[in-house]
Amino acid sequence: MKFLCQKNKLQEAISISQKAVTGKSTLPVLEGLFISAKDDTITIIGSDIDLSIESKLEANVFENGNVVVDSKLLGEIIRRLPNDEVEIETLENNILQISCQKSNFTLVHLNAADYPTIPHIDEDIVVSIEQSIMKNMIKSTIFSVAQDETRPILTGILFEISDNKLNMVALDGYRLAVRSESFDTDKKITAVIPSKTLNEISKILEDSDEKLDITFTQNHILFNLKNTKVISRLLEGEFIKYTSIIPEEYNLKIKANRVDMLNCIERASLMAKEGNTNLIKLNIQEDNLLITSNSQLGKVKEELSIILQGQPLQIAFNSKYLIDVLKTMEEEEISMEFTSAVSPCIIKNVNIDNCIYLVLPVRLLNN
Repeated sequence: MKFLCQKNKLQEAISISQKAVTGKSTLPVLEGLFISAKDDTITIIGSDIDLSIESKLEANVFENGNVVVDSKLLGEIIRRLPNDEVEIETLENNILQISCQKSNFTLVHLNAADYPTIPHIDEDIVVSIEQSIMKNMIKSTIFSVAQDETRPILTGILFEISDNKLNMVALDGYRLAVRSESFDTDKKITAVIPSKTLNEISKILEDSDEKLDITFTQNHILFNLKNTKVISRLLEGEFIKYTSIIPEEYNLKIKANRVDMLNCIERASLMAKEGNTNLIKLNIQEDNLLITSNSQLGKVKEELSIILQGQPLQIAFNSKYLIDVLKTMEEEEISMEFTSAVSPCIIKNVNIDNCIYLVLPVRLLNN
């Protein structure tokens, strides 16, 4: 194998493919990147079996070939080379030589034949979505994904296309996030995508209206962006019927400025750091919301103007859950719907109906 390419393009391709290399695999070959040189194209693949990322770049290929090279070391070497053309070639005894200007490295490479085969995905059934929309939908839901593995299905995000609508849904037992977009297609798709996959995808996606092509099979999903392909296994099992969790009625509703409420709760949470509950209390009155918290270190009281429909209520929450929601929402004015002091709170935008957030309250002794 022998090729010549631009350092910055090689560095970018390595950086993207590296996102799939966890370094936790029992197979040493998976700590490396698979590099293939063929027909003036370099293909770089990183994988941990569950997630594989393939990145391509143009190069002058003098000799076709495949190798596997330690991901971390290769990334560091290329990153520190001068901004110029890089020549890479294989020598005898499994040696890879990297040259750029007056820098010269030799690395031991592994046998490419030992690298696992990436699942082949037939790209017949493809849905396309703008990159910026997908990026935003991931950001709007991923914080609600379960972190523990006791219910593996909840460590992923439900991707659901039905009735010309795309819903992405995440829940962890304490909160639920639903983000929706109109989607002009007659296809019906239901799949649960690992949050790790979507986390890496969101780092690759751009804030642009360029399209991202997505292909589903029974067990895998393929994201196709120009020179990058991301293939991930899907989570097995049935996602919780989330629509049955969302209350259809409420006894009390408030409207408030999102940023003002976020600032008040963030300040109140400073006193709530003791223990793991991050407890804050909301005392909902006629046109005021009192937010309080206290600990051995002191007390805090915040006051916020609201518009109230219904009867006053006292309720308590883990402040982190409310902060996560308010930070991800984008509209200026939000509404919060309550049924009782021990029932879930529903948070929505006032004007654009594209998200629903549910947060369970903390039960107080007097409740």
